[in-house]
Amino acid sequence: MPKTVSILITGKVQGVFYRKSAREKALAAGLRGQVKNLPDGSVQAIATGEPEQLASFITWCKQGPPRAIVSNVTVSDLEFQSFKNFEIVR
Repeated sequence: MPKTVSILITGKVQGVFYRKSAREKALAAGLRGQVKNLPDGSVQAIATGEPEQLASFITWCKQGPPRAIVSNVTVSDLEFQSFKNFEIVR
């Protein structure tokens, strides 16, 4: 049964193509949702999908793209949200 999670990624995660890479990984995993930079320098992804798809994406988020230095990943369950695609929010 699909569910929605918020994934908050902190560290050196802006200016390293984190959002673009996260979008590619999420689409490859069959997830829908969005990813955006936050004013404090972190990145937030909101993803909807099956638990195994989400687990795979969360594992990737803990490392991120090659130039990222991820210090922490916090995952929270959200109310189910329906998205058409996986978008980068600017």
